[in-house]
Amino acid sequence: QVQLVESGGGLVQPGGSLRLSCAASGFTFSLYAMSWVRQAPGKQREFVARITSGGRTNYLDSVKDRFTISRDNAKNTVYLQMNSLKPEDTAVYYCNTVFPASREEYWGQGTQVTVSS
Repeated sequence: QVQLVESGGGLVQPGGSLRLSCAASGFTFSLYAMSWVRQAPGKQREFVARITSGGRTNYLDSVKDRFTISRDNAKNTVYLQMNSLKPEDTAVYYCNTVFPASREEYWGQGTQVTVSS
C-alpha cells in the first residue's frame, strides 16, 4: 500500500534551517507529482510547494525565496529545504501525492516544525 513517511522536523531558531524528507513506497514514485502542505495551529492546511514528475516546481508566495523542494527518484524521496525560517512557518508539515487517474490522495503522518527563540 501507499506510504509516505516524513522526517526532519524539529525546533529551530528564527533564521535557521531545516530539511524535511518524505520517503515514499507502494507506488511508482517517479511518475507522480509530490507536494508539501502545512497546517498551523487553529488554521486550515496550506499548500507550500510542489514538484512534478519532470522536476517543475511551484511554491507558496511567502516561501518562494526561502524554501526549495527537490526529489531523488532513486531513493523514492522528496525533500523540502527550508532556510531563513520565521515563526510563522511553525506548523505540522505533510507530504502529499494525488493519483490523477483515480483522484486517490495520500498523506503522510506529518512532522512538526517549530520556529522559536
